[in-house]
Amino acid sequence: MSFTDPLSITISGVTTPLPRTSVGDDESEYTSGDGLLQVKSSHAYGKRTRRMLRIDVSKIAPDPFRPSENVSVSMSNYIVFDTPPAGFTATEAKAVFDGFRAMFAATSDQMIVKLLGGES
Repeated sequence: MSFTDPLSITISGVTTPLPRTSVGDDESEYTSGDGLLQVKSSHAYGKRTRRMLRIDVSKIAPDPFRPSENVSVSMSNYIVFDTPPAGFTATEAKAVFDGFRAMFAATSDQMIVKLLGGES
């Protein structure tokens, strides 16, 4: 089963629709019309079950070494659930995620701000 099509994401106050552009047995991709935003969902099964949700964002920015020239830059952000094939229910894994999310979202996402600033 796939996510709602299209997905929608708001970044810096700008909402972008992401229609499904690819679907496979254990993965789907959703891409903005300009190709600069892409969300991927995938599942891998083996000794561990790995479930991933990822966003890739690209933009054109000044080259720091040649400020008069622009270059394409990109970044990714993703979450992975890496679980054994048995032993954790979806409800238990979601409870772990809820605690994790609450930890990094506390005090206006200060933990993320510090992480992006190089703190650990």
